Amino acid sequence: MLCYSSPTQNAITEDLSLSLAEYSVFGSILTFGAMIGAITSGPIADFTGRKGAMRVATVVCVAGWLSIYFAKGALALDVGRLATGYGMGVFSYVVPVFIAEIAPKTLRGALTTLNQLMICCGVSVFYIIGTVLTWRTLALCGLIPCAILVFGLFLIPESPRWLAKMGREKQFETALKTLRGEGTDISQEAEEIKDYIETLERLPKANLLDLFQRRYLQSVIIGVGLMVVQQFGGINGVCFYTSNIFESAGFNTTIGTITYAIIQVVVTALNTLVIDKGGRKPLLLASGTGLVIACLITASSFYLKVNELAPKAVPALAVTGILLYIGAFSAGMGAVPWVVMSEIFPINIKGVAGSLATLTNWFGASVISYTFNYLMSWSSYGTFIIYAVINALGIVFVAKVVPETKGRTLEQIQAAINA
Repeated sequence: MLCYSSPTQNAITEDLSLSLAEYSVFGSILTFGAMIGAITSGPIADFTGRKGAMRVATVVCVAGWLSIYFAKGALALDVGRLATGYGMGVFSYVVPVFIAEIAPKTLRGALTTLNQLMICCGVSVFYIIGTVLTWRTLALCGLIPCAILVFGLFLIPESPRWLAKMGREKQFETALKTLRGEGTDISQEAEEIKDYIETLERLPKANLLDLFQRRYLQSVIIGVGLMVVQQFGGINGVCFYTSNIFESAGFNTTIGTITYAIIQVVVTALNTLVIDKGGRKPLLLASGTGLVIACLITASSFYLKVNELAPKAVPALAVTGILLYIGAFSAGMGAVPWVVMSEIFPINIKGVAGSLATLTNWFGASVISYTFNYLMSWSSYGTFIIYAVINALGIVFVAKVVPETKGRTLEQIQAAINA
């Protein structure tokens, strides 16, 4: 969904006679849909369950892809893109939370990062097949993962923590046994979950203003802050318009896009192997450092191009910077903020706090994706210098504010942060 606008830009613009402004709306309106999805994702997931929320998101995504496929003008394109964005907004909150709530603590980071790997695989497949398929056929391909998810939801249990919160005692124990294995003793884990939820249930139902109470403020700052750092560092500008960046730098767009996609998958896959051993914070710091260096390299390539200096070096520097950027992002800043977000909020505020963090993420994505083309028109090298500064500030934020959460249960993490 996210990268659909990158390989299809020229084809859609020509077929439907769209202006740059119209296509910029199409590219960025996904993020407005995602913001609506983020606002509603917490309440939907709390009311219908984690699986119920995923079913709702899937239905909306199917409608969105069909609207894009049958589009004859900008309006149907935008409606379809808005709908798929809504689904993404719901998924981006519900899936990490669901994984964190069902995973054992020793695998929680790896399994949540595996979700990011699947996203990267989907993005990479779209990038690659988008170079050979028409934009309408590519939209139909978006229906395939929707069908797989609908079928897969029948095979997995609901979140035990949500079932416990809803007072469904028998279903809670059945789900936990299914997840841990029939022969596993779940008594201690079940007791810890129930005790913690009973403690939280004594507190009043949380609303948005409650998030700014002292006991919750630290976790809100961490969750929202990481989403700001992730998005305003420029990822959606680079992701949405990768092909155009390579083209403007004079590099072969097909080769660049395919290489970009492969690096994204490989690095994210390696990330799943180390996140529960190396920890969340070191990955974030290493990722942020790589992003700063990558932005500066890319900025230097465009500076040379604008000033007609060393023209032969421009394509090599541009592709090096962009590939390093996606490699560094995939190494930490792509997945880890979602892992931490799924870990730090107590279950009584998880719906509203998770919605706020996800809304912040997609608001940042909308700002970056909509302004990217205009910033590049203003100053191509200045754009990447701005992103470098933001990523440098992100390193400071992670170093000073974000705690290490590996190897602890959700209850232990939340009790320590919100003490």
